[in-house]
Amino acid sequence: MSTDTSQDAAPGSSPGGTTRAAIAARFERLPLSRWHVTVRLIVGVVTFFEAFDQLLIAYALPELRDEWHLTTGDATAVLTVGSVGMLVGALLSGRLADRYGRVRVIAYCVAASGLVSLALTACTSLTPFLALRFLQGLAIGGEVPVAAAFISEITRSFKRGRFVLLYELVFPAGLTIGALVAAWVVPAAGWRVMFAVAAVPGLLAFLVQRKVPESPRWLADRGRLTEADAVMTQIEAKVSAATGEPLPPPARAASAPVPAAPAATTAEHTATGIRGLFTGRYRRRTLVVGAIWFTGYFVNYGVTSWLPSIYKDEYGLGLSDALLYSTVTSVAGLLGCLLVALTVDALGRRRIFAICLGASAALLLTLAALGARTPGQVLIWTSLSAVGFFGSNICLYLYTPELYPTRMRALGCSVGGAVNRLGVILGPILVGVVYAAGSSVAAVFVMLGAVAVVGAVVAGTLAEETANRSLEEISP
Repeated sequence: MSTDTSQDAAPGSSPGGTTRAAIAARFERLPLSRWHVTVRLIVGVVTFFEAFDQLLIAYALPELRDEWHLTTGDATAVLTVGSVGMLVGALLSGRLADRYGRVRVIAYCVAASGLVSLALTACTSLTPFLALRFLQGLAIGGEVPVAAAFISEITRSFKRGRFVLLYELVFPAGLTIGALVAAWVVPAAGWRVMFAVAAVPGLLAFLVQRKVPESPRWLADRGRLTEADAVMTQIEAKVSAATGEPLPPPARAASAPVPAAPAATTAEHTATGIRGLFTGRYRRRTLVVGAIWFTGYFVNYGVTSWLPSIYKDEYGLGLSDALLYSTVTSVAGLLGCLLVALTVDALGRRRIFAICLGASAALLLTLAALGARTPGQVLIWTSLSAVGFFGSNICLYLYTPELYPTRMRALGCSVGGAVNRLGVILGPILVGVVYAAGSSVAAVFVMLGAVAVVGAVVAGTLAEETANRSLEEISP
């Protein structure tokens, strides 16, 4: 291990040493480069296809209902069993990633998801299909929050929001591309072909293992300082080569601790595990971000999971038109994600949540007041609302990793992902209950609008701002 502590050390040396504080300082001095973009692209492609897999069930459901003669209860189970798996997978993956590393968990999850997707094509009845969807949910739920933690850990604080969210755009992009492809493939070739296509990206697991380095922040936090120094040195050399310039010196010497947020207690400094998420300042953060995760995804999946079936059953649209209308809403949501990515550093995280969820609530309640009488009305108002709830939800993948220290960052993200799954599960279930009870479709949008109001109020009054602060400063 290098012992050079000079701030003028060459890019390939170990400026500032290899303490956890020094690793953070070395990241802070790295300019954005081709190396960052390459890693973001590789992990992003993995996350893209996890999103692609996640959405397919909504587009396969109309065909599955006809082929297997599913009841409304069966259809609800098909929509939600994968989310139950994702909830469990999220909880498991956080512990595993904090213990065994971010990259290993990401690679194993994407490989498992691909294999299960292939197995789904052989299903001829409901029971094995549900079992496999649960297993696939374990893999998808495990990969997404860990990837969010990893991307945050390789990014400096300056304009971190824009960098991370441009990566996170791959998830709604996966949802949107999945919707576009499914809207064409499912009516033409059937749902099995769609799941076969979704199995191919499992091969990306090998690329992740070979090309993506483990997080130096995580290595240092685990006491593996020699490895952290070696990986950090390689990253610095690649960044320097990509920019064609020597790196600036770290902002702090090795002996200078990274400043923590004000009045950090001993309990906060040593907090770990599930109990740590509810210790000191982390208790409020966990409760607030959990509420935003739940409300945002309750609305998101309450809307998008049932839209194809509502268009088909309530308004008499053909399968192709029902899927096309639903796809427009997903495209609008993707535009909302891009808008948030470009403005989150200027507006801040708290304002983004309050504005996006508040606007979504107003739009959904307006649709309910209009009576949702035509498919055109539903298309327009749900698409406008999707700009807000997609935008708020993507910001959570930036915000949650910022709220926790390295030693429990993946766990914090996974708990957020688990609460997200509760919203994803309960949203479609309660929409199904209201819809099956014979109420007007407008009642569905009243319920969804009210949930969005709760999320907007919690975010606007209780969320802590984290923009342009280092991870170590935010979370001691």
